[in-house]
Amino acid sequence: MKRTQIALADGRELIYFDERDDVVRDQPDRRDLPPPPPASQLRYDPLTDEWVAVAVHRQTRTFLPPADQCPLCPSRGDRHSEIPAPDYDVVVFENRFPSLSQRVADEPAEITPFTPVRPGLGRCEVVCFTDDHNASFARLSPHRVRTVLDALADRTEALSALPGVEQVFPFENRGVEIGVTLHHPHGQIYAYPFVTPRTRDMLAAARRHAERTGGNLYADVLAAERASGERVVTSNEHWTAYVPAAARWPFEVHVAPHRPVPDIPALDDAERDAFGPLYLDLLRRFDGLFDLPMPYIAAWHQAPVRIDRELGHLHLQLFSIRRAKDKLKYLAGSESGMGVFINDIAPERAAELLRAA
Repeated sequence: MKRTQIALADGRELIYFDERDDVVRDQPDRRDLPPPPPASQLRYDPLTDEWVAVAVHRQTRTFLPPADQCPLCPSRGDRHSEIPAPDYDVVVFENRFPSLSQRVADEPAEITPFTPVRPGLGRCEVVCFTDDHNASFARLSPHRVRTVLDALADRTEALSALPGVEQVFPFENRGVEIGVTLHHPHGQIYAYPFVTPRTRDMLAAARRHAERTGGNLYADVLAAERASGERVVTSNEHWTAYVPAAARWPFEVHVAPHRPVPDIPALDDAERDAFGPLYLDLLRRFDGLFDLPMPYIAAWHQAPVRIDRELGHLHLQLFSIRRAKDKLKYLAGSESGMGVFINDIAPERAAELLRAA
């Protein structure tokens, strides 16, 4: 894989990840762009012990443009996009409308004595999987999935080294039902200046388990699911995809390596090669459930950058809000108000349907 780094017209970084070593990426960004916005503002919620990002500049971000105006397609002729080259394999660049960035502005110390404020220090990047606007991740080749995984490993290492970054989160949103604002196949990476609430909860549970048993909680849960087999959808030598026994979403699958590793960079070559065929098979099963493109979120759970790395176990959480061909799962009162999920489909039934898809 060849890695080429350039600067866009407004100073943001862009990196090409090419599958051929003879590709030359010297096309300049010919747009006239304003300077990138400053970092968002983080406000502390004392009632939940959580940070909330206020990023007002994102209100004007690009929203579902037609295909001939897509900012993630290559630049061709007189049409200039975020990617200056006329074609590409995988490309990563700083988000033009970031929730978090390194461009820190002065902030007040607090809004009230209970609500301190801090800059939204971090970074948000966009990952384009292909230059084909009409493709999807499920239609990529296993070789391209390996390139994407290598790019995510590269970016996880680079973002983890940034000052103030505590957690790196790669993810993909697919489908307007999920809330995507660009149709082109892409994902994102958030580098947070704190350990996220979901990860804190998972680490607390893992710590209690380790103190009680000496084991790694996720590794032990994965071993139990593999031994049971009832909720396993598919597996190979290095990975297992299974529906969690207490799945929150109608169709939710964890894709986990058999070897406990903290993050994507820690995967070896064999594990990286084995991921693509299994994950592509799983995505096609999702699309086959109702014979239509399945809206989903694919979320990589990685260990924090600096703390509790021994408690983590890398895994990909893939889930959809679609519960039937013509029905979506909305986060209503119990889920949104109290955080208590109510699942309409038994996890065992979801696994059965996915195996048959």
